[in-house]
Amino acid sequence: MRISLNWLRELVDIEMTPEQLAETLTVAGFEVEDIEDRSTWADGVVLGKILEATPHPNADKLRVCRVDIGDSEPLNIVCGAPNAKADLIVAVATIGTYLPQVDLKLKKTKLRGVPSEGMICSLAELGLEKDSDGIHAFDLENPKLGSDIRPLLGLDDVILDVTATANRADGLSMVGIAREIAALTAASLRIPEATGLLIEDKKASLKLAVEVSESQACPIYTGTIIEGIKIAPSPQWLKQRLQASGVRPINNVVDITNYIMLEWGQPLHAFDLDRLQKITASEDLTIGVRLGKSGESLKTLDSQTRKLKDETLLITANDQPIALAGIMGGEDSEVYEETQNLMLEAAVFSSVAIRRSARGQGLRTEASTRFERGVNPAELVLACCRAISLITELTGGVSTQQESASSIVDDVTSSQVPLRLSRINQILGSLKRGENTLVESFLQPEEVEGILTALGCGSMRQTPIKENKDIVWTVTVPAYRARDLEREIDLIEEVARLYGYDNFSDTLPHQSVPGYLTEDQLALRHLRAAFRAEGLTELMHYSLVKQEGENQVVISNPLFVEYSALRTEMLSGLIDAFAFNLENGNGPLNGFEIGRVFWKETETFQEKDVVAGIISGDTTQGHWTRGGREQPITWFEAKGILEAIFKRLYLSVEYQKETQIKQLHPGRTASLELNGNHLGVFGQLHPQLQEQRDLPKEVYLFELNLSVLVAAMTQADNLTRKFGSFSTFPPSDRDIAFFVSEEVSVADLEKCMIKAAGNLLESIKLFDEYKGEHVPESQRSLAFRLVYRASDRTLTEEEVEPKQQKVREALVKHFNVNLRS
Repeated sequence: MRISLNWLRELVDIEMTPEQLAETLTVAGFEVEDIEDRSTWADGVVLGKILEATPHPNADKLRVCRVDIGDSEPLNIVCGAPNAKADLIVAVATIGTYLPQVDLKLKKTKLRGVPSEGMICSLAELGLEKDSDGIHAFDLENPKLGSDIRPLLGLDDVILDVTATANRADGLSMVGIAREIAALTAASLRIPEATGLLIEDKKASLKLAVEVSESQACPIYTGTIIEGIKIAPSPQWLKQRLQASGVRPINNVVDITNYIMLEWGQPLHAFDLDRLQKITASEDLTIGVRLGKSGESLKTLDSQTRKLKDETLLITANDQPIALAGIMGGEDSEVYEETQNLMLEAAVFSSVAIRRSARGQGLRTEASTRFERGVNPAELVLACCRAISLITELTGGVSTQQESASSIVDDVTSSQVPLRLSRINQILGSLKRGENTLVESFLQPEEVEGILTALGCGSMRQTPIKENKDIVWTVTVPAYRARDLEREIDLIEEVARLYGYDNFSDTLPHQSVPGYLTEDQLALRHLRAAFRAEGLTELMHYSLVKQEGENQVVISNPLFVEYSALRTEMLSGLIDAFAFNLENGNGPLNGFEIGRVFWKETETFQEKDVVAGIISGDTTQGHWTRGGREQPITWFEAKGILEAIFKRLYLSVEYQKETQIKQLHPGRTASLELNGNHLGVFGQLHPQLQEQRDLPKEVYLFELNLSVLVAAMTQADNLTRKFGSFSTFPPSDRDIAFFVSEEVSVADLEKCMIKAAGNLLESIKLFDEYKGEHVPESQRSLAFRLVYRASDRTLTEEEVEPKQQKVREALVKHFNVNLRS
């Protein structure tokens, strides 16, 4: 929010420089992003009077003006403004003046042969407007020529660009910032008050009623009729305050509503009463607050026709939409030059309802920003009264009727929060009472009470009990901080903030403890390193996805439809990333991701951590040997990458057939088992999905259960590496070949042979597979090489052959193989 120091000084006494004030606010939590010193914009620009303006002898569009600036001789200034004429009171930039907004330094010059000794300025050249049709003329009764023009244009001001945190809704108003400065500096505070009666004339020309059907979304709604107004430009003081705050002046009524919003943080909206009657075709109005209906639309003030949604909160007149509640009014009921009668809206809307409406319409305004953070219902009447007072004063109107609806009790003032002195000192620690002070000092009760008073809180100290000498306050929180100060710790934070964080001592732990990583954290580091070592890049995706499946966890208030549910698996995100890389010419994506998936079982929500990855492309080197042709990676090569990772992690994983994964090829997908637990899946991209997404055929994916993986990695026998020397004795090889059903997996066969061969078996390897002629139908021929070896001797035929025979017998018994050797 842009804060004008001139305006702020009317509300609170400020003795500091702008830089000191900015530092004080920033340290207290209100970050000042920029300090805009407007006095530099017109330094050297003075008030002058055009004595005469004659046409330029050598240019049709230029005029030669003689300008009186007071104590010196009249200046000869060449001016190109079409409205330059005699007797105008104007702003004159003298020789040597620098205008930073147009980056121009004035010096004596000649324009088309005529000397020019300065420049008559427009508001654009002074930084007050983007474009100007001509020079600016002042309307002054007794102008003091040669005087500084900055006070006349509001350029004797400094603007602070202040950012308020989300919990400080009061920081979006001048009154809120003034209260903050008063609390920080103990300065005097002057809160503006409304004068006069709220309703001046009760002879209403129509019947007004307010009906709120969504009382939770709109706990308070007030409509006030003001008749007999005259739309005109706002007075200069009001325009200058709005411009300093970054708001464009429009007319007196709209400017007053914006002014009250800036002053109190309470958005207001003015409807043209006659237009409302025309829209409803009725002299009697019922103003309502309800949610939108399917098929409804509304043309808003930005000339956009918006389709209304079920979640959009509306203001209606006789059930016809006239405004987006708390966001923006409708174009058909806006105040314009011919407006004579008003209906002024003042309301409190639920922050959740306004946030949902604004997000649904893709529209955020100054009003919606304040309602989203929460406005102060206790000061609604005061802000409304002040607005009515200004409208009647500046437009000549009369307030004739007011109707309201409220679903909350009148006493919206305050909550009470207990606060303990012992807890304050326990959290905040000792104070810096002086560099040479050896005795620890803590906050005293009087200091705490002074801070609470500065915050606007009422406090009642309870008498301490003899056994427990702790002091306890019952703190009454003011209404404008009720959404922020809800717990004891909130009050303690305010005590620290106002006392000054730098005034508390630095404390360190009495005994330092060296940091360390847990076994699970170390396992994750090793896991990431293993994947990176095999050429996979770590990826990261949002956990939010589009709602598609039945077992998804759905978000109650999604930002977008595309992010309306939590992901149940990670393969889809990897496929999308792979396709995106190809579309952007970045080649195949080889990567892995560690993340969490979520799903719903009946009414219970479940989640688990997984690691998933995608592999594709040509992993070989030296494409020049093949004439630049790529050699896509095969299923077994991709499986080899995964097995290499498991080998690095000292894990033995088994592969079984899998056909139920929708994204993967049913005939080229394996289920992975680790220590008897299901680890995950690995397989090739499904042909239909590959064709649909226009992707290469050779794309392989895997998804593994991270908890199963980490549990195996952190087992005691895996954490402790045992040295094993190479045997100096020769191996003894045996080959075995047989016919076996295609339904039997190689993993099951190897497991059976390992168990039968005993501890003399060093390795087993499949070296041949054949299907076709001379092989029984639905079977295949497999050949394995078994290597036997002992570490202390050379094995004899008598030792090896019985082991090999046990292997043959086990295969026949368990799988009914037809032995060939």
